[in-house]
Amino acid sequence: MKTNKVLVVLGVALLAFSLTNLVVAQDKATSQEVVAKVKEAASKLSKTGDLAQFNQKQSPWVWKDTYIFAVDCDKKVIAAHPIKPELIGQDIMSLKDTKGNTFLGASCEATKRPSGVWVEYWWPKPGEKEGFRKVSYIANAPNTPYVVGAGIYDDKTTVAELQEMTAAK
Repeated sequence: MKTNKVLVVLGVALLAFSLTNLVVAQDKATSQEVVAKVKEAASKLSKTGDLAQFNQKQSPWVWKDTYIFAVDCDKKVIAAHPIKPELIGQDIMSLKDTKGNTFLGASCEATKRPSGVWVEYWWPKPGEKEGFRKVSYIANAPNTPYVVGAGIYDDKTTVAELQEMTAAK
């Protein structure tokens, strides 16, 4: 009888742990979702020229564990950021990741690449100070000086693999 109770308790605990992991996994954006959302944002920005929509925390451009940001490639500054508004206006060539590397300078390459670009850098997760590997997909917003991007924390997929996946679409 005790063995059955132990097995039931163990089974319930295992089920609870599995469901928790499933919920957490659903809250993380995938690279495919990032690409789709960035392309949608680039299209909308190209039509409206409205950056304000990308500065709001409560918007369709902030979802799961990521968000759309914008860079002005003419001025070389962050043009929109819904999570860290203090970054708006910062020179992209002086912005450094937690390892001291500049990383957004390559973002304006997206203006020359129809399939967009992936950029790798080390950035703190919300509420943390330590940097984690983050990859952002960045695409051109045609007929504007802007590129838009969104990133995910991913320590497995290489930039080359992500670029290949994006180019195939």
